[in-house]
Formats: sequence, structure tokens, C-alpha cells
Amino acid sequence: MAREITLNGNKFSLLGSELKIGAAAPDFTLSANDLSDVSLKDFKGRIVILSTVPSLDTPTCSIETARFNQEAGKLGDKVKVLTVSRDLPFAQSRWCAAQGIKNVQTLSDYKNTSFSKDYGVFMEGLCLLTRAVFIIDAQGIIRYIQFVEEVSNEPDYKSILDNIKELI
Repeated sequence: MAREITLNGNKFSLLGSELKIGAAAPDFTLSANDLSDVSLKDFKGRIVILSTVPSLDTPTCSIETARFNQEAGKLGDKVKVLTVSRDLPFAQSRWCAAQGIKNVQTLSDYKNTSFSKDYGVFMEGLCLLTRAVFIIDAQGIIRYIQFVEEVSNEPDYKSILDNIKELI
């Protein structure tokens, strides 16, 4: 049975894997703002907050990424915050510069859907990523998963930050 989320009350199926807490996080190759490839392996030894959003140019995604940018500044070098969307890297770079985002690294899944399907965040019909947050520990194990059932809502930051603090 397909997993479903809603966007403004409209149902969408999520395609791809259903990841479990305690499993190894799938590696990925995503595009950085300079078009270089970035892999999960690049963050080995660090805790990763992996946030997926439909588009940085929408109000909720903008608020969420700005909040994670603020929190990332307090978490120190042991934690890396990544925000992934299907926005083009050029648009991500422009958005980050306009918003003063310095503590979150934005990455793009625009080339293909392997990341979004490996993480089960691909919204069928829209070809966008749903709003979800994964915490991956320094050994590459998934320690926390949050899918926001109504994509227009923000994630539960308190729960995310409480789980991060247990890992630091």
C-alpha cells in the first residue's frame, strides 16, 4: 500500500523505499550549488540532519530552512544540516544568498529521482519532494524519521532538536 501525504488537503502518494529507524541510511549523490556532486559519505563521522522540502521558494520551506539555519549555528561542528529539494542548484544558491543562509547546505535532486525514491520522499504526480526530516548518526545509521503529513505545515522542530541533543 502506498504511503500518502496531503498538500493543501489534496492527497498524494509517496513513491520509493520506506526507511526504518536503525537501518543504514542509503548513500546518495546530489548536486551542490556549484554543480559538484555531494554524497552522504562526504559527511562520515558527523551527525546529519537531512531535511527534504518541495521548493525553497515557498513560504513554509523558506521558514523551515531559515529555522534550521538558525539552529545549525548552535549545534556545532559535529552536526551538518542539509536541505534537499528538486530546485535547480542556481535557484538554491540565489535563494541562500538572498536569505543569508550560511549554516545549512542546500542540495538538489534535479538530475534524477534516485535520492527521492531511495528515501521515499517523491510525491507522485507533482515530481517534488515531500516535507520530511531524517537524522543520521555519525556511523550512517538512521536515528529519527519525521514525515509531515500535511506538507504545508512545518516539522516538529522540538522533537528533531531533542533527538539531536541525545546524539551529540
